[in-house]
Amino acid sequence: MLITEAPFTIRKWTVKEYQKLGEMGFFHPEERVELLSGNIITISDKGTANTSATRRTANVLRDILGNQVDVYYKSPIALDDNSEPEPDIAVVIIDPFDYATHHPTPSEVYLIIEVADSSLAYDREVKAKIYARSRIADYWVLNVNERQLHVFREPTEYGYQSEVILEETASISPLQFPAVNIAIGEMLPPIISN
Repeated sequence: MLITEAPFTIRKWTVKEYQKLGEMGFFHPEERVELLSGNIITISDKGTANTSATRRTANVLRDILGNQVDVYYKSPIALDDNSEPEPDIAVVIIDPFDYATHHPTPSEVYLIIEVADSSLAYDREVKAKIYARSRIADYWVLNVNERQLHVFREPTEYGYQSEVILEETASISPLQFPAVNIAIGEMLPPIISN
């Protein structure tokens, strides 16, 4: 017997519905979730290396870029009507009202960084497509296990056309700040020998 239709449908959520669920207390206060392409995704707990790299990267960006940008740390970004991810780091345009009336939108985002340990494939494949579709021009995935930086650029509707993998000894400049040079090793947790 050939089945031509699925016996069920998947309920997709809008950002407005997702935010209403949060306001109603639907999610546990300590539960971290995000909305991607209409799906509510539980964000896994971060290991110590991930947490260290996220904190170090945010500090490096704040130190280097100073008062030219805001560096958001695990805060929502409004991509479209069906996606409101909470990237580990987002470098955004300074808003005079500190985004009191809205979350940063793609036109206000300079750079998004996800820090990956167990989430590398998800960040490189699923999230990369969502960010590319929203035209995020500069997307980085900091791979703490392999001590590499995956740099995604040239977004299209179908994904990024360019992915470059840089080793920890390399450095990089954000697209919007070509005069800035960031050592990848500074973003990674230090290697502690036993």
